[in-house]
Amino acid sequence: MAYICRNAVFVLPAAFVLGLAALFAGCSEPPQAAVSDRSAQETARAPVPDSLSRATFAGGCFWCTEAAFQKLDGVTRAISGFSGGTTPDPTYDAVASGETNYAEAVQVTYDPDEITYKRLLAAYWHHMDPTDAGGQFADRGSQYRPVIFYHNERQQRLARQSKKQLAQSGKFSEPIVVKIKSMGRFYAAKEYHQDYFKKHPQEYERYYEGSGRGPFVRKTWGDASASATSGSDAAPGGGEGAVMQTAATGATASGSSAPAQGASQQALTQQAANARTTPPWSDFEMPSDEKLRAMLTDMEYHVTQENGTEPAFNNAYYDNKRAGIYVDVVSGEPLYSSKHKFDSNTGWPSFYKPIDDKYVVTKKDRSLGMVRTEVRSKIADSHLGHVFDWDGSPEVPTGKRHCINSAALEFIPADELEERGYGMYADDFD
Repeated sequence: MAYICRNAVFVLPAAFVLGLAALFAGCSEPPQAAVSDRSAQETARAPVPDSLSRATFAGGCFWCTEAAFQKLDGVTRAISGFSGGTTPDPTYDAVASGETNYAEAVQVTYDPDEITYKRLLAAYWHHMDPTDAGGQFADRGSQYRPVIFYHNERQQRLARQSKKQLAQSGKFSEPIVVKIKSMGRFYAAKEYHQDYFKKHPQEYERYYEGSGRGPFVRKTWGDASASATSGSDAAPGGGEGAVMQTAATGATASGSSAPAQGASQQALTQQAANARTTPPWSDFEMPSDEKLRAMLTDMEYHVTQENGTEPAFNNAYYDNKRAGIYVDVVSGEPLYSSKHKFDSNTGWPSFYKPIDDKYVVTKKDRSLGMVRTEVRSKIADSHLGHVFDWDGSPEVPTGKRHCINSAALEFIPADELEERGYGMYADDFD
């Protein structure tokens, strides 16, 4: 990229030095690219057909991030550009200087019937270093920071789930520091930067290897995953519901009927089926405090680990009326059902009973100069809230109100229960 020489701090093997010298001579945006180029911008701003979806990822140099997604079956277009800032119409030079709040990012247009958002997330994790918040590899500065920009609530939830699973997998000893942010405005880079790996394959390969990305990917995920970014059509990822199982082993899948890593299609199908039917909390092991802080938001950590309380009427689920279940945000164990939720007008989610008593425990709480009954999850021992007597309106069968913090919960919609491994509760919503 244009400012690699200025911003990068290199600790690279000597074998890369000659290649990098040639790379630096050609990595700057050429003078002709400074001329207004509307084609990429118009493509990025054009509405997508109802049959397609969009996703946006920042993973360091957008040449490399774009290449990782372009090679996936089901991706119709990946556009290099900038996101995360507020200044209108940012220039490449302004972003590359690190003086704006934009990050180099790639907007992916894909067919959800051919590739799922979970597969895109798996491909993302497999081509970057999720423990480096200060940039990626040789590219340093906030303009190269890793971010998942979600376009809707479902992408936000799946991104958070995927990040949590990666943290719990033990693949990395350091915390997973990738931010998950709401998508704002995306500005396409000039045409010179689009499809760079196709237009300049030799220069791209020198950059991919010389920056340190290629060696890192191969060391972390194996040669098959490295090839997904640097040259072949194989792409890291897993079937729907099996993203991190694949990520943890470095297995690959192209999205076609061809087997990945020598596995038969039957085996892959069985793996996906197992992921859908095995309870997600069945093999849960409590992460270290460091990993918990990395996988939870500040409020989620404060509530579940420090017995905190979130603000009333300013939380995710107090007025959620969708059908589904609520699970522990740490372990995924099932806690409450929308069928037992009622509007108490207190500002927190209220339930008249748990979905299964065996996953919820109560204990005396003598804090704040009073005696209350605290509610905690059985497996993760997360603080959830408190249970009180209830004789208000509406009337409830148990005469109890479980007053639960949204920050302790993750909501699983009814139409996703089978896919997410909670099929045993799906019949409740038929």
